[in-house]
Amino acid sequence: MSSVGLAIFVKTPGLSPVKTRLWPRIGQRCAEVFHLASAEAVASVASQAEAQSAMRAYWAVAERPAFDGDHWKTLPKLGQGEGGLGERMREVHKQLLDRHGAAILLGADTPQLDASCLVRASLWLQEAGARAVMGRSEDGGFWLFGSNRLLPERAWTDVVYSAPTTAEKFLSGLDTAIDCLALETLHDVDVYEDIEPVVDALDRLAMPTDAQCRLRTLMRHVLVNDGVCP
Repeated sequence: MSSVGLAIFVKTPGLSPVKTRLWPRIGQRCAEVFHLASAEAVASVASQAEAQSAMRAYWAVAERPAFDGDHWKTLPKLGQGEGGLGERMREVHKQLLDRHGAAILLGADTPQLDASCLVRASLWLQEAGARAVMGRSEDGGFWLFGSNRLLPERAWTDVVYSAPTTAEKFLSGLDTAIDCLALETLHDVDVYEDIEPVVDALDRLAMPTDAQCRLRTLMRHVLVNDGVCP
């Protein structure tokens, strides 16, 4: 049985624009604060899943200079490489496959996830045979993708990301022999209007992590104060 590597994709404030679609309503600083807090919430859940399965979590960091910076110290770091999103996802996926035999790629803007879904994905990919797993987003994209097979470059690059058809198009590029598990569809945070449904989802968690609780408090303050951070 192989292990599974899981990488959380992040960008670093000050080195890259972060959550720019939130800027018009809550401002650049607040969007950056949200990104950092949301990423730590996701990482806290990944750490729970590590304790329950043969999985190893990493940060997938967009900027090489950030490896020596003040952020992303709670997990080992991988570089995303160069190019568009599809090329960077392909690079991180390959690194994880080389290290572990199975790979999961995870966004940083669905902080309401719980460890059980990550454990389920990890166990699925550790079974024999060609397998994949996807968690779709409400907007037509996906918040998680993993597989235990190397995918052709076109599977990553022949896709328009951040579009209503992203998940469907990505799945259509997979080999038909790959058995794909569907996880729960989640709401991710791209624009201001996404904040309230994610806060509601955080409220429904039976046992949120400390990082999820801190993020929920931050997001609720932003809602109550019409886009103003603490």
